[in-house]
Amino acid sequence: MTHYIAIVEEEDGKAVGVWFPDLPGCVSAGDTLDEAVLNAAEALELWAEAMIESGQKIPAARSLTDLKADSEITQDLARYMVALIPFPQNLRQHAAE
Repeated sequence: MTHYIAIVEEEDGKAVGVWFPDLPGCVSAGDTLDEAVLNAAEALELWAEAMIESGQKIPAARSLTDLKADSEITQDLARYMVALIPFPQNLRQHAAE
């Protein structure tokens, strides 16, 4: 897949947080929504590079339908927005399909 779904937690008075249900430990934030999404793309690339360097596999990206069926994520999907963050072109050969 060429994109990963990110959960974007935006609440008044707080930084905008972003995390990836399919990529444990891959998180980011920003002072604004735009900044958070840009930072999420950078976090995804750095996270993927670290996984590759350590010989670990990058999990396949699930579809929104698949994530909605995951009881651990359903409430977050209902409460927060989602964003599609592109997986870096130069690392796609390492991502699971």
